[in-house]
Amino acid sequence: MNIEPVVPTIKNPPERFTGDVWLDPIAAPRNTDQRMTVATVRFAPGARTAWHSHARGQYLRVTQGTALCGTRDGHVVAAHQGQTIYTPPGEEHWHGATPERWMEHLAMLEGGDDPATSTTWLEHIADQEYARAAQASGSAEAQND
Repeated sequence: MNIEPVVPTIKNPPERFTGDVWLDPIAAPRNTDQRMTVATVRFAPGARTAWHSHARGQYLRVTQGTALCGTRDGHVVAAHQGQTIYTPPGEEHWHGATPERWMEHLAMLEGGDDPATSTTWLEHIADQEYARAAQASGSAEAQND
């Protein structure tokens, strides 16, 4: 048993995120017997991921604000503090904050057989598509546009 070393907060790369997003790692695989990755992720208002999928799925536990999460078929959910979103293996999706509020979630996933392919990153979600998702979710800022 040991206390894990503190890992500095990192800013997520613009190739995978729109807006300002910070990540605090909690758990990451250290050897071949471990697959679990957990991190606290903070999204500034309007920030979001690019489209992506996970080889073994992903859980997102919203700890602050409201998370928007959308799928390729146009389905969007708004999850609030205390709620958990599950995306199944291979489902292309995006998630992020509403236009007017910060959002924080715990991201939990199990790595794939090849850690390099646990998450497949794709293109950014278009601003117009994000705006429609925010509008459909009842986002106050989107309704005032």
